[in-house]
Amino acid sequence: MSYEQPLELTDTQPPQQIVPEAVDWQGEYDVVVVGYGGAGICAAIEAVDAGASVLALDRFQGGGATAASGGVVYAGGGTQYQQDAGFEDSADNMFAYLKQETGDAVSDETLRRFCQQSCDNLRWLEANRVGFAGNVPPIKTSYPTNQYYLYYSGNEAVGGYKDKATPAPRGHRVKGAGMSGQALFRALRASAAAKGVKLQTQTEVQCLLTDAHDRVIGVEVRTLPAGWISLQHKWLSALIGKLHLYSPRRAFKLRAKLVALERQHGQIQRICARNGVVLSAGGFAFNRKMVERYNDKYRKGLPLGTTGCNGSGIGLGHSVGGALARMDKFSAWRFINPPLAWAQGMVVNGAGERYCNEEVYGAKLGHEMCEHNDGRAYLVINHAQRAEALKQCVPGKAQSFQILPALMNLFLNAKKADSIEGLAKRMKLPEAALRAELDSYNAAARGECVDRFGKSPAFLKPMAQGPYYGINVSFDSPTFPCPMISLGGLKVCEHSGQVLDQEERIIPGLYAAGRNAVGVASNLYVSGISIADCVFSGRRAGAHVAAQRRGETAKPCAESSAA
Repeated sequence: MSYEQPLELTDTQPPQQIVPEAVDWQGEYDVVVVGYGGAGICAAIEAVDAGASVLALDRFQGGGATAASGGVVYAGGGTQYQQDAGFEDSADNMFAYLKQETGDAVSDETLRRFCQQSCDNLRWLEANRVGFAGNVPPIKTSYPTNQYYLYYSGNEAVGGYKDKATPAPRGHRVKGAGMSGQALFRALRASAAAKGVKLQTQTEVQCLLTDAHDRVIGVEVRTLPAGWISLQHKWLSALIGKLHLYSPRRAFKLRAKLVALERQHGQIQRICARNGVVLSAGGFAFNRKMVERYNDKYRKGLPLGTTGCNGSGIGLGHSVGGALARMDKFSAWRFINPPLAWAQGMVVNGAGERYCNEEVYGAKLGHEMCEHNDGRAYLVINHAQRAEALKQCVPGKAQSFQILPALMNLFLNAKKADSIEGLAKRMKLPEAALRAELDSYNAAARGECVDRFGKSPAFLKPMAQGPYYGINVSFDSPTFPCPMISLGGLKVCEHSGQVLDQEERIIPGLYAAGRNAVGVASNLYVSGISIADCVFSGRRAGAHVAAQRRGETAKPCAESSAA
């Protein structure tokens, strides 16, 4: 077949067609996993459990966006931790809620399978040394403090959503202080190593290798030699990761030095994958050119993840004809809780009008902000709410990464006025519109009418008395950066994880999982859904590719990811 050129916006190269017997392989394995984050490590463990020999390759030290995350796994259907906390749930109930979030990203059959396997996937994680707990925080939060590990991580209890599915907390946070992503990955990494998964770090895959029948049979990589260069690369990548949240421009400049080290000192190797290659190298939020091409409105957001989230895995799959889908789908995270008092205020757009229930999950608020309101968002609170917010910005009531931005914006990004009209002038918003919104909001808060966005009474607090404060929480706010991730990727067979071409034919020997593939998380985001999809899709790919070694007949790909 004639291959498409690789995505020119990534560093991947065109595939090379080779004669396997003529290659001096530097290694031969049943399965080669490209990218060792959440999806990659789950694929590797599943494959090695099935008896396959597995080599995992990672450009850095492993972990990817999963290790940098909050370590939340979205799980339901009656997990042990839900039961321990006194909550009833079922796979059908979980499906009824998630269908509202996932839309047509995957088929109903696949979403049901995801829900039905949820409890088993959580037990599988536990069997691989990952710890969970069932204590639930007393109030809704975007991420719980260290006393709590089960919470409402999406819109389950929000008006509209709860009318279609009984609310149940499904955000299972891995036990660990602070952000739990590292604890999750450390546990899986130890389990994988004990089971025999071989990991080769500081190794970047340059291209896929195919045979005369267009089957993917291996990879060509650039790997750094041990010694001073390797230490430099490790130190620089760690520095970039720390700098990114505080000085993203500086971090992007340092990435050029990282690439220079790889290009100058990397050694070329060819590695054989007898059964297949699994692509699991993350999304492309860190590739500015790709973001501009597929949805330019997200270009000014703060990329969330790691340097490796540059679209390279997607580019590799595309280079051998893999079809792309939902590439315009991004998730912007505009969290305003904690402090809880902020979510009890109003969020308005550039026209001074409310457009969303402020208690919704931050990705839903971010979606409405970016997709329907030109990225504009202004939080309006009064003096009483500001005072309450300050009381809530303390250790024990919020995590440090939540407290510091809130305090900075309360003191450095808040305009003050005695009247709502005065605040409108200071924020350059239409006075009449903002006054009308405040009057309507206060009427609902007093119980005189139902809030038109369905906001719960607990989140409605009258703001009849000033002074009033306005905080710019827009997508491009310089003092309140808005994190964003990409959600699109390669189309895959939903039964096996095999990559599909434009005609929905399987590309032999090639799989994709996690954010390299279109999956359950490829429409609207809720906390934990991406890691849960990494487990689901990673295990799916690992099991199928390992089955090829045993000569088992694969289930036909009757359904594929929806475009």
